[in-house]
Amino acid sequence: MGLILGGNSSQLDSNCAMALLELKNLEKVFSGREGKGVRAVKGIDLGVNQGEFMVLLGPSGCGKSTTLRMIAGLEEPTDGSIEIDGKVVNDLDPKDRDVAMVFQNFALYPHMTVYENMAFGLRLRGHDKSDIETRVQKAVRILELEGLLSRRPKALSGGQRQRVAVGRAIVREPKIFLFDEPLSNLDARMRASMRMQISRLHRQLGTTMVYVTHDQMEAMTMGDRICVMKDGEIMQIDTPMKVYDEPANTFVASFMGNPPMNLVNGRLTRLGGEWRFRESEEEAGGGFEVPLSKLLSDSQRPAKDTEVIMGIRAEHMTLSPLGRGAQGGEEDHVSGITQMVETMGSDSIVYFDTGLNEMAVNVRAKRTPFIGEELRLKIDAEKIRFFDIQTGQAIRL
Repeated sequence: MGLILGGNSSQLDSNCAMALLELKNLEKVFSGREGKGVRAVKGIDLGVNQGEFMVLLGPSGCGKSTTLRMIAGLEEPTDGSIEIDGKVVNDLDPKDRDVAMVFQNFALYPHMTVYENMAFGLRLRGHDKSDIETRVQKAVRILELEGLLSRRPKALSGGQRQRVAVGRAIVREPKIFLFDEPLSNLDARMRASMRMQISRLHRQLGTTMVYVTHDQMEAMTMGDRICVMKDGEIMQIDTPMKVYDEPANTFVASFMGNPPMNLVNGRLTRLGGEWRFRESEEEAGGGFEVPLSKLLSDSQRPAKDTEVIMGIRAEHMTLSPLGRGAQGGEEDHVSGITQMVETMGSDSIVYFDTGLNEMAVNVRAKRTPFIGEELRLKIDAEKIRFFDIQTGQAIRL
């Protein structure tokens, strides 16, 4: 059996029959100088199910906010379609799409009270006073805004203003909530609190939510599924743990996780009757080796030695200083010199140099290695992932 490029089944079947929101070949090209357009979104396909919390995750400039604005009707697609409940909404105005958007900058009216900010959109749509009162009070209870209704935005904290912005969306009772990096302007403690509140809100309302962020912590803790984007394209769509444990390519592997997955160039080679990963080619000398008996049997072996990229998470290595009772031969371990230590409290991230690569290990121990200390690490071979050295795509053995 040879090496097989790994596919992403969750992405392939994401446009299922239950999808409330479907993006089909959606593309956005912004005009540039001398007639050269910039393709911000490159023909993506995405299905979001009824009641699902979908996170669009990626670095700045990947097209995630542009995609969200096209769903909202604030940007016009260059090509492709946006369907809500099976109906194409490309030509509908934002107010007619039955979506509500929460922006990064809150966008509250400074001269209005909290109550007036939340009620304003309903008044424009002609709702009667009784209905407005019922909807606003329901949102106030959900978001714990009691006692703040008569205040103006300048008298609120950042977290309170964000809750008011969310409340203004709730009173609309839309089919889809759209969040455009709503927590970016908050401090770390308030972001953690608002993550919990938005997740709780999703459970209470059961409404479909599409949430844009560059923060992987938000994506991992809040999303039912994550859509990882890069350069206007979808890299992977899957559950948070699938994206983390089984990245579809080296971009996802390096983007998800803190620290990111260790990626090491090398080759699969047969030595002494056993398949191994070797950090460097034999003629180059040096480098570590990892036995792959638990991963690669004779029936699965490649036809010949194969160049690959090995991926291993920092938490899937165990560390002990050289000469302090470490067991096993040198061929079973990775050795390196400590370059930097980030103390996180209960654990530390130790960065070390193997001589050919820089790697990171998560150390949960009372004693933290010191700079310049020589270390030896045992790799959990069952947690190793492999990627094609040319394309970066995941390889299934």
